[in-house]
Parts: sequence; structure tokens; C-alpha cells
Amino acid sequence: MKKRIVIFASGSGTNTENIIKYFQRTQFAEVVLVLSNKKDAKVLERSENLNIKAISFTKDELFSKDGILKTLKESKPDIIVLAGFLLKFPEVILKEFPNKVINVHPALLPKYGGKGMYGNFVHEAVVENNESETGITIHYVNENYDEGAIISQKKVMLSENDTAKIIAEKVHKLEYEWFPKIIEEVLRNG
Repeated sequence: MKKRIVIFASGSGTNTENIIKYFQRTQFAEVVLVLSNKKDAKVLERSENLNIKAISFTKDELFSKDGILKTLKESKPDIIVLAGFLLKFPEVILKEFPNKVINVHPALLPKYGGKGMYGNFVHEAVVENNESETGITIHYVNENYDEGAIISQKKVMLSENDTAKIIAEKVHKLEYEWFPKIIEEVLRNG
């Protein structure tokens, strides 16, 4: 039986689409549900176009025992993946699915993590600090932003002329290449 993946996302959904397509080419696992806290998020449309059930929810539903937690239990995920999900993940779900929730962060944690450190904010901070490298961190999610145990980090070298936009492109390439592979690895080892 295929392993079951549920994805949480808040934005356009390019990482989600990449993960869905990656697992559609395998017999090992499949994305069974995509959830978003924004009813107009492009990720919902992208997912439905790939024949994946996609649902939006409110913040109250996210933190309620009868809301998204109930939906997750019905979906029976082997892993929950945060792919550009911008809300703090609720403890009520983390307690129900211990060591089953992972996230990708667009920097080499512990640098540039924490509340407010997402997307371009991270890349701008990397530029401001003249970093020679950056990358992605795939980690387990706990009750604090970006503090869960690190599963994998992938690095990319930077040049002194790299803008936040160029860094974002380099980081996205790493995410597209590695995030699905690491999800599969976690599922195979879990």
C-alpha cells in the first residue's frame, strides 16, 4: 500500500506541485490531500489540476480538535509536509502526529530562522550579512518556529553580486531537487 502524504501550504504552490508530480511517478507514496489557510491560494488550484483533493480552512479550524485535526485523522497520513505554510503549526496536531510533520526552510538553520523569517525576508537577511553560502534545511516541526530536529541541509554557494531574487532562485532549485527526495527518505526510514 502506498504511503500517504498530506501537504500544508499558504501560497502559490510550486513546491507542492513539484512534490505531487514527483510522487505521481512512483508506486511508493502519494499526496492524498493539500490544505491551505488561504481560500484564494494558487496552491489549491494547482493541486486540483493534478487531481489532488484540496481544502482551505480558517485559523480557528486549524487549532480546533474538531477542525483540521479531524480531517487529518480521516486522511491517515504517514507524513505531513509543510511546503510554504506560514502559520505556526498547532500543538494539537503535533501531539497527534509525533515526528510525522516536516518543513523546508529557505536557509541553513539555525541561521535566519524564527518568527517572521520566511521567503524574501530570509534572502534579504542573507544578502545584508554578506553570506558566502545559503541553502535549505528540512527539519521536523515542533512547537517553536524552525527549531525542530534537522533532517537534512543542502547548500549553495553565493557570489557577492547575488541579489535576494537570485538567491531565491538558487534556493528554489535546491527545494525542487531535494525536498521530494528527502520526504521519500523519511518515509522509507520511518
